[in-house]
Amino acid sequence: MFQTYEATTSPDQGPARLEALRKAYKTQGFDGFLVPRADAYQGEYVADCDARLAWLTGFTGSAGFCAALDDVAGVFVDGRYRVQVKEQVALEHFTPVDWPEVKLADWLKEQLTEGRIAYDPWLYTKGQIEALEKGLKGSAITLHPSPNFVDETWSDRPAAPQGKVEFYPLELSGEKSGAKRARIVEMLQKDKQGAAVLTLPDSLCWLLNIRGTDIPRNPVVHCMGVMHANGKTDLFIDPVKLEGLPPDPDVTTHSFEDFESALSKLEGPVRVDRDSAPLAVSRALTDAGIEIAYAEDPCILPKACKNKTEIEGARAAHLRDAHAMVEFLAWLDAQPVGSLTEIDVAKTLEGFRMGTNALRDISFETISGANANGAIVHYRVTEDTNAPVEEGLLLVDSGGQYVDGTTDITRTIAIGQPTGEQRKCFTLVLQGMIAISRARFPRGLAGRDLDALARAPLWADGMDYDHGTGHGVGAYLSVHEGPQRLSRVSEVKLQPGMILSNEPGYYREGAFGIRIENLIVVQDAPEMGDKRDQLSFETLTYVPIDRRLIVTEMLSPAERSWINDYHAQVAQRLSFEGATADWLKQATAPL
Repeated sequence: MFQTYEATTSPDQGPARLEALRKAYKTQGFDGFLVPRADAYQGEYVADCDARLAWLTGFTGSAGFCAALDDVAGVFVDGRYRVQVKEQVALEHFTPVDWPEVKLADWLKEQLTEGRIAYDPWLYTKGQIEALEKGLKGSAITLHPSPNFVDETWSDRPAAPQGKVEFYPLELSGEKSGAKRARIVEMLQKDKQGAAVLTLPDSLCWLLNIRGTDIPRNPVVHCMGVMHANGKTDLFIDPVKLEGLPPDPDVTTHSFEDFESALSKLEGPVRVDRDSAPLAVSRALTDAGIEIAYAEDPCILPKACKNKTEIEGARAAHLRDAHAMVEFLAWLDAQPVGSLTEIDVAKTLEGFRMGTNALRDISFETISGANANGAIVHYRVTEDTNAPVEEGLLLVDSGGQYVDGTTDITRTIAIGQPTGEQRKCFTLVLQGMIAISRARFPRGLAGRDLDALARAPLWADGMDYDHGTGHGVGAYLSVHEGPQRLSRVSEVKLQPGMILSNEPGYYREGAFGIRIENLIVVQDAPEMGDKRDQLSFETLTYVPIDRRLIVTEMLSPAERSWINDYHAQVAQRLSFEGATADWLKQATAPL
């Protein structure tokens, strides 16, 4: 099994570690230290050696940070984690802060009249530090790059991962690495840039057609690189990872320890992404007198727009995953109410995915949340929190990493007899999910232009959810991939080939959570009306949505038609025998 269920942190560990951190930064003359969730690769998922925020505070969410000052330590979390953080940190020593509603700069100014705040320039981007400095302008609080004081106090810090690199073949990638590099070279030459610094592992994995195992659940390789305008690429990586990988005459490998010194030898202008590259990169180039051209990582957009081969792979992976999901749902419905725990559910689902004989890993830790635990948006069940699956709602958010695609699906399932209020809330969420699925929209719109479609049914009833409606998804890469999003803050134009999640939800703290999620891919819309240039979505996920939770009378004729057609396609695409076939027939019957 891939997932484990032991608690990896404990609130009682934090206070002593916080005290040691304070002693370390005060010795160097500082008044505070910033501890982000991210690593030097700005990853949402980090290796054990980079889990500094969890080590210090006990908070294990995938986003957030801590500002440790002499008298207070703020743990900043967004709406997904406000229930979770209160359960994971020692509240007498760590103070949860609602972020981004409360800005770090404003909070610092409330806590301090003056002070020197330290941060590790390898863990913050130039954009992040510039924004914080702008917020602190006019105050007597200053920011200072420094050694990492968490690392200095973390005596049993794990070693860095050394997973082997795997070649990702043409029949899966759909484009040779040389062709991808030629596209990047064309960008650099057009912009008169001598090189681009690449610090995002999934960008380099896409560019070089490689995959790895350095991060659980995400098949990426920890490395950084420089793409030169002459077509040559320097890859900085632990050499042990490259054993058995075929050489490429245009790719030169170096030890990762040589990366910073190599930056000082580049010919400018050098392209650097201010929002993903560590500030240390800009500092090294500036110290060497090299001109910097700040622009987006050149691999970001090409990687996001999947080619035909990648989309075909995604369809195949989702069909395979759907078979595992239906077997799981049929099994779940056959179990007596109250006979299972959340861990039983997660383990069994993973077992069905492993039964495909194609699962490389799960794509994230399965969220198996019964009733109140379902209201914790990114809940991770442990042996300490493992709750019985009793009458009410069960939220299961899960996915698989297959060599041809990455899946992510959420289903909320009725256990026993759901209440009328639960069915009403579920139907409102479903209406939002259908609205995104059916959307046609002009080319040039961004995720922020569509996000309200998913929320409108909930808004009309005075409800909402505190997370984005959808995130990008990679092609056997990160389950959370940018730059595309369905979110009120996303300004990235949606383009054909972009894969996104469609996952509105509703959460009632202490009671239940609801989320329904399919993956979708942006496509050219068939011509209609006056033949305007429009886009639409193709659904990739085909798994029944729990009919028992749908209040049919709340649906419009178009919504009812969509769910009936969706279930008809599920029944057509999937094939089973025996009890599972009988279950599927009932689960996909028309409303």
